[in-house]
Amino acid sequence: MRRLLWFAMAPAAALVLLTAQDMTIHLQEGQIPALAIPDLRGDGQAQPLMGAFNGTLWSDVQGAGPVRLVPKTMYPKANPQQASDWRQPPPPVEAPRGRNPKQPPPQPQNGGGLWMKDWSGPPVSADYMAFGYTAVQNGVLVLYGWLYDLGRGQQVIGKRYLASGVDEAGARRIAHEFAADIVAQFGGQSLYGSHIYFNSDRTGHPEIWVMDPDGGNQKQITSYRSWLAFPAVSPDGGKIAFTSWVRGNPAIFVFSVDPVRDLRFYNQRASVNSSPSFTPDGKQIVYSSSANGCCRIFIANLDGSGWRPVTSGSWNDTEPKVNPKTGNEIVFASSRSSGGGVGEQIFKANMEGGDIERLTPGEGEASNPSWHPSGQIVAYAWTRGFMAGNFNIFTMDVATHRYSQLTHSEGRNENPSWAPDGVHLVFASTRGGSSQIWTMLADGSQPRQLTTQGHNKTPVWGK
Repeated sequence: MRRLLWFAMAPAAALVLLTAQDMTIHLQEGQIPALAIPDLRGDGQAQPLMGAFNGTLWSDVQGAGPVRLVPKTMYPKANPQQASDWRQPPPPVEAPRGRNPKQPPPQPQNGGGLWMKDWSGPPVSADYMAFGYTAVQNGVLVLYGWLYDLGRGQQVIGKRYLASGVDEAGARRIAHEFAADIVAQFGGQSLYGSHIYFNSDRTGHPEIWVMDPDGGNQKQITSYRSWLAFPAVSPDGGKIAFTSWVRGNPAIFVFSVDPVRDLRFYNQRASVNSSPSFTPDGKQIVYSSSANGCCRIFIANLDGSGWRPVTSGSWNDTEPKVNPKTGNEIVFASSRSSGGGVGEQIFKANMEGGDIERLTPGEGEASNPSWHPSGQIVAYAWTRGFMAGNFNIFTMDVATHRYSQLTHSEGRNENPSWAPDGVHLVFASTRGGSSQIWTMLADGSQPRQLTTQGHNKTPVWGK
């Protein structure tokens, strides 16, 4: 399968351009360039932060997909810290006349790591190289970063990045920004600035938490000391919705993110109001409710007013998601095929509840549908056969019903959610023994564990 790009959202960061470069890297189909990133160093005050910086920079670019990082064990001992450090070695000394033919010919000079051919030639054999250094200037952490096309001998990036905090958080922030600029040159955009919401019981009760795409800055949002699950994020990233049992029966809550504040969603009288998600315009919420029978899909305004049913019948319809591209169709999990012993399946309908179509083939159990940002693909959890509870992550082309399996019996894998780039997925997996949050590329490669404390479930990726 063709390698995919990771990044999707450019960061809003304070960047000062040092050297203007009107250069774009054009890659041929299937080409994966090799990139070398030696560890950057810092001045006396910045050096203690470089472990966090270098780890973040390497991890971000490694997870991107469009480039292959050359292992650091292949690097020369020295490397440039700024563009002016490049030193072209002198030409090889010509062999004297009358040289003993048994003596080896003179070898070409190298730059000891300070010339481009030291990095483009064996054993590194890199196509590009990123390097730089950090310093603390007037109480501000500053990164000077460069990216060079080694084959052409051309500078691609030359920028200064600023972080007001002289701490590990500031170091990670400028590393994210530099990584985003590097990957952008190869056709990607950054997920830095997006967030993953999930529920975690690490404090004793399942509450809603949030973290960065790389698992950093994990923070608790709610403090209900009750069971909370199934968070959803508004398209602009400004609101979250989730299900809570704090009132006894499952009910829907809607919060603003910054500041964190309860926006008071009116729950219609029912024993179950759950699994909310936002419409693409962010003005309404679709959810599952047992009002007038369990359970149907409803749609309501952000405050819960104006609610109306979308689906009908005596089935258990739940986990609705509206097509983010068109806004005129919905996917959901339903038991409406269970009459012949078939478990819950994934269905599609229009926003009036008509044109209902089953997407999954009818065997096993399927749940947790999630639309790709393109509105053409759905990710979901599926047992595929009749092994109850043995869920794996699949993707399906909605038009053709062709599906691909991304995880393969490594624990229980559920609740996939697409990143804004449409290239990464976040999901919950028990492959390590307890339920934790993981990410992977959309072809199932590069799985990465983000959480370790407590039990963590029902992730969703948003801006």
